[in-house]
Amino acid sequence: MTDFIIKQDIGGNMIKRRGKSVSFDAMVKFFMQAYHIPTKHDVEKLLKGMERIEGQIKALTNQISSGSRKKRVIREKSGGNATDRVLEVIRRQKDGIDIAGIHAQTGFDDKKLRNIIFRLNKLEKIKRKGRGIYIGA
Repeated sequence: MTDFIIKQDIGGNMIKRRGKSVSFDAMVKFFMQAYHIPTKHDVEKLLKGMERIEGQIKALTNQISSGSRKKRVIREKSGGNATDRVLEVIRRQKDGIDIAGIHAQTGFDDKKLRNIIFRLNKLEKIKRKGRGIYIGA
């Protein structure tokens, strides 16, 4: 059986070319690849992979529930927020403490300390003993 492919050239004239006949299987394979339609082999491969993953999950859950539990780690408190740390430093000093002393013990920069001290003074948790010296209220 001879098939002809008919095309037009630039001038509009019809050209006959001899082409291959396309089998039905080749056409189906082409469409399956072009439209990403999975084959039976692809589905079986996916099922094997899923079964392997399910087995790993089951083994992991058995291992976890078999008693190999880790003890709970209790973390030490980090000292609370910055305001609480500054308030604690001020309360420890009965005679009062200045900004330099608070800075030495907490490591906070000057702007942060000024804001914290302003807030603590506004909340009446500290008092100003003198210029730059603070005591707990």
